[in-house]
Amino acid sequence: MAHLDTLIAMIPDEKLKSEIQHQVNRLTAKTSFGLVFEEHRPESVQLPGFDVTRGGKVVFKDGSTPGIWTVLRLVNGVASIVRVGDAAQRAEAAVEELIVIREFGDPIYPGLKSLGKVVRGGDKPFHSVINAENYHAAEMLLYPYEGKVDAIYLDPPYNTGAKDWKYNNDYVDADDTYRHSKWLAFMERRLKLAKRLLNPANSVLIITIDEKEFLRLGLLLEQTFSECEIQMVSSVINPSGSSRQGGFSRTDEYIYFVFVGDAQVVPSNDDMLRPVVESSDVRWDSLVRSGSASNRTDRPNMFYPVFFREVDGTFHSIGKPLALSQSRSEVEPPEGTFSVFPLVGSTEKRWRVSHVTLQNLIQEGLAKFGPWSPGSTRRSISYLPSGAADKVRNGEIEVIGKDSDGALILGRTSVIRRPVSTWNKPSHGAADHGSTMLNNLIPGRDFPYPKSLYAVEDALRFFVKDKPHAIVLDFFSGSGTTAHAVMRLNRQDGGWRRSILVTNNEVSAGEQKVLRASGLEPGDEDWESHGIFEHITRPRITAALTGMTPDMEPVNGTYRFGDEFPMSEGFEENVEFFKLTYEDNHLVRLGRKFEAIAPILWMRAGAQGERIDSLPDDGWALPKDGYYGLLTDIDQWEPFVDAVNARDDIRSVFIVTDSQAEFEAINAQINQGIDSVRLYSDYLQSFEINTRQG
Repeated sequence: MAHLDTLIAMIPDEKLKSEIQHQVNRLTAKTSFGLVFEEHRPESVQLPGFDVTRGGKVVFKDGSTPGIWTVLRLVNGVASIVRVGDAAQRAEAAVEELIVIREFGDPIYPGLKSLGKVVRGGDKPFHSVINAENYHAAEMLLYPYEGKVDAIYLDPPYNTGAKDWKYNNDYVDADDTYRHSKWLAFMERRLKLAKRLLNPANSVLIITIDEKEFLRLGLLLEQTFSECEIQMVSSVINPSGSSRQGGFSRTDEYIYFVFVGDAQVVPSNDDMLRPVVESSDVRWDSLVRSGSASNRTDRPNMFYPVFFREVDGTFHSIGKPLALSQSRSEVEPPEGTFSVFPLVGSTEKRWRVSHVTLQNLIQEGLAKFGPWSPGSTRRSISYLPSGAADKVRNGEIEVIGKDSDGALILGRTSVIRRPVSTWNKPSHGAADHGSTMLNNLIPGRDFPYPKSLYAVEDALRFFVKDKPHAIVLDFFSGSGTTAHAVMRLNRQDGGWRRSILVTNNEVSAGEQKVLRASGLEPGDEDWESHGIFEHITRPRITAALTGMTPDMEPVNGTYRFGDEFPMSEGFEENVEFFKLTYEDNHLVRLGRKFEAIAPILWMRAGAQGERIDSLPDDGWALPKDGYYGLLTDIDQWEPFVDAVNARDDIRSVFIVTDSQAEFEAINAQINQGIDSVRLYSDYLQSFEINTRQG
């Protein structure tokens, strides 16, 4: 770049120089950290089952006619269409030959259709599992959760070349020249949404990956989260190794942790590499300082004598600090005592604490003395560091008694370790605690490479252990392990954390061939029943929650590793399953699609308690067992506001009005701290803005 700048500076034509410099600046702005990739055209998602409408975008189901087409008109089931970007290409096609699509960048107005729920957790908030294309789902989640998510856990496609993911409705294989850049474009769009969803003050993004894309992903994360600390962990998931012809067998995968804001790892007694040590003897530190700034000359006031009795070596008293010019040989110990100074060999060091602090520690029994032999003039001194001393004072460390010198005899203390960047845990084995566990939950249903439940649980615990109400999002949820892990964490400490999962209902490349050969196509009930959401995710989470398999048999097996109990017990949690819908913005504005956006409003209010699923007859609603309110008749604002202000558990209110002035006047009367939203304008504008940014 420096050489290019020099060449540009040599151009005599100022206008040409300016234009070239402008284009170079545009390119370099997009290639920071050396990451260069093609952005490709925006992705699109097919929507089987959606009605073909005038003005909508469609493609041909069988793929025989390429391109994206816009519907000009519909007459007797026949659509007149024009190819996007080429007005000269026009055609006619029967509606049943076409399938509706949405391109990323098109305005969308999402809704949610409930597909059922499982309620076992009383008044706990609900976990949400959404059947959707994950980019549009993440875009929808900005409305209730922008800046509120505490942790995002992602297990994206690893881009192995084995047709493990799609780009623009086509599986990407190893022969695709643009395989890596397509993957990067795909990931970048989603990471930008993840960044907006995460709490900027304190949250974490966790992404697993293997050797195929970890270098590119690292650069992409540096580029997208340039202000954040990023670490990568190597985690053993297959101790027996996955064969690599002519190379090393792969036993591990990589986990990126992006620390957003003030996020930090919560320490535990497990460093993820060595055996767990529950407790240890309390460590007493030498009172003689070592390391930097440890010499007498560094802190002269920390150089003083400690006197012991010659007859039995017991503590007598503490002398005053010596002046730097004063030799220790000038010190006259009290009669019948000998003096001890902080020495290492003949080198004069210094004590760690002042003479006043040491006197207090001895009185509290928080300093102790080493062995003494008759005739000796030496005795070592140890003390409890401030952290351990505080635990003794507040009762966290048991006091068993005192020794002959008056020092406390202490019980064992719990061990706290910082996790290391190499994880080797038997519980993280993907075969035993991923595939085998999944087969226990949903026998006979195969899913490639499910994560170990305990691996996901451990990764999350380091960041949400001290957040009992954390929101955890996974929009590459696959088999649903993340929700399962959050339920486990809640059971361990009584937490009310809630997970939000997104997965599509795609079938594998091989299954597609079989289904098409049977005369089926996307949208058919038999086709959809083989998709990830319907065949794996939904039944797995239901089985984990209820303890019953899809065949209504008790789940076989026992949870292990710190929280052992039969899997058939299930969990005291609530979950609701949804499908993302695409709504007509005009009908939304007219209030004729309230039932579609009702779950999104409920999510914004905490996904807890009663939901307002239909427009109220009385002009407003404030459910007794809910945490938000809805005002649809402005003339009823006074009783609505009075009812809202009379409660201290209301989190959000939604006010339907086309007038910003009316909204602000009513909002001014509502108690501070309540999230007030103007419907439907705020909702519509939100998704128009989000789509443009995407």
